[in-house]
Amino acid sequence: MSVGILLITHPGAGQALLAVAERLLGRMPLAVSCFEVDYDTEFSDLIAAASTALRALDQGDGVLLLTDLYGASPSNFSVQVEGLGIPTRRVSGLNLPMLLRALNYADSSLDELADKAAAGGKLGVVVGRG
Repeated sequence: MSVGILLITHPGAGQALLAVAERLLGRMPLAVSCFEVDYDTEFSDLIAAASTALRALDQGDGVLLLTDLYGASPSNFSVQVEGLGIPTRRVSGLNLPMLLRALNYADSSLDELADKAAAGGKLGVVVGRG
């Protein structure tokens, strides 16, 4: 068994990051899916689809929720997704280093994977001095 990853993002953001990750890695070591939250959608209209996406990814070890912007609609919606009966952990600030880091630690537990993802996101931000 392994942890699944659900990218909960603004339209297009998750798909773009996932496409780059697939190109770089070739084979995805974990099940990953994107769930887009449109700008004006009522959260109640999304719950059933989010539940289906969550259950499709869960193989018994839970699902890591990666959201693009803390405090924005996808992040706020992910709080509701956490209450759907599947073990989850949520990390905001999704960037490519975060996603790649999570995918490179496919044997990790849900808690470990959340920590690895957060560290990857932080360490992937570098200020160049030149």
